[in-house]
Amino acid sequence: MDDNWNQLTPDQRSEVMLRSWFQPRGVEFASAEAQASYRHRLSRIQDALHLKIPDRVPWAPTFGTFPAHYGRITIQEAMYDFDKAHQAWKHTMVSMDPELYTNFGGIYPGVVFDALGYKLMKWPGHGLPDNEVFQFVEGEYMQAEEYDDLLADPSDFMIRKYYPRIFGRLAPLAQLAPLRNGMWMEMLGLIASFGNPELDEALSCLQDAGRGATNWFARLSAFDREMQSLGYPCLAGGMSFAPFDLLGDTLRGTRGIMADMYRRPDKLLAAIDRLTGFAIEMGSSGGRASGNPFVWIYLHKGAAPFMSNDQFRTFYWPGLRSLIIGLIQEGMTPCVYTEGDYTPRLETIADVPPGKVIYHFEEVDLPRVHETLGGVACVSGNVPLSLLAMGTPEDVKQYCRQLISVLGRDGGFIMDSAAAINEARPENLIAMRDSCRG
Repeated sequence: MDDNWNQLTPDQRSEVMLRSWFQPRGVEFASAEAQASYRHRLSRIQDALHLKIPDRVPWAPTFGTFPAHYGRITIQEAMYDFDKAHQAWKHTMVSMDPELYTNFGGIYPGVVFDALGYKLMKWPGHGLPDNEVFQFVEGEYMQAEEYDDLLADPSDFMIRKYYPRIFGRLAPLAQLAPLRNGMWMEMLGLIASFGNPELDEALSCLQDAGRGATNWFARLSAFDREMQSLGYPCLAGGMSFAPFDLLGDTLRGTRGIMADMYRRPDKLLAAIDRLTGFAIEMGSSGGRASGNPFVWIYLHKGAAPFMSNDQFRTFYWPGLRSLIIGLIQEGMTPCVYTEGDYTPRLETIADVPPGKVIYHFEEVDLPRVHETLGGVACVSGNVPLSLLAMGTPEDVKQYCRQLISVLGRDGGFIMDSAAAINEARPENLIAMRDSCRG
């Protein structure tokens, strides 16, 4: 498969991915009507992506943990009881009837985190109440002087330095010899490092976590097949991150990477360049595995308050643009999910191939979006979470009609919330949906 894939042109790869999305693998549709609905929903999304005017504006909300509340289970239950999560998410998707369904958004397998002693997150029952959304725990898990180690051998850095720091039960991995030294008889030294008794528990924890993750992915796959059989395509096929965020979110932390722009810009740029290929591989491998070309890129540190426009163009955009272009060449559709205010970035991010990218906005000047990205990229988002949680159905309809009049009149628009929906009044979501349907 890889050899054949490598011989295809970007257009041929795109055609393969599109065909697999319209004809999902291993799915038997519940009825001819479900199959027709599946294809009609995808056609609307494709029309919007290609900057055409579909038969109606697609409604594709990004559900976070709302389905847990709607299904009357706690977020903690959803993270540990996959049967309950399955039923709650299915109930929500069928009741709300979106164009694309969300599979377990905002929910991760707690058993895996438990087995590893995960430090990078707090979650319900582990630092948070049972019904609270997970929270990241940022830190400088890579020190400023370790850029050279990351650049020289990223995999070695991850295994022997990063993982022991973020997984409490994998601390003994720091005592391993570098895997790159295991050539010829030097492999004896590498093998000997595995004889450390302290590694026994770490390796056992890895096996427990691996079994938990395998079960999780099997349950996700079963949920996907069922939802697709009912006529709903999936919102996301893969996930990736801007190279700047790969460094800032998980390695250097916000404070560290912001200081690096001033104190060690050359090292930062070299690391961004080094990680860009990994970011492309992360997104494209997920898309190919799922048969769904939509790869979501969640932007965290590129918003206006974090850096100036000059800094954005120097440190953030080149890596992000390379990721976008790389995914397109792999036959994928980059869905760039901005967080925060991106109005000052509009002219910069307009430099992408027309009709190939979806930009989702949380905060943005609507007329400027239409002026800048019209004819360039499909646009989604911007319905405030506060409105969905506290407003009335009429308030929601009025806001959504305004969005359609500004962004949807020429095509290339998908109705979505400003960010992942964790709390909302169900009647407001229905009003949001109905505003797209006349």
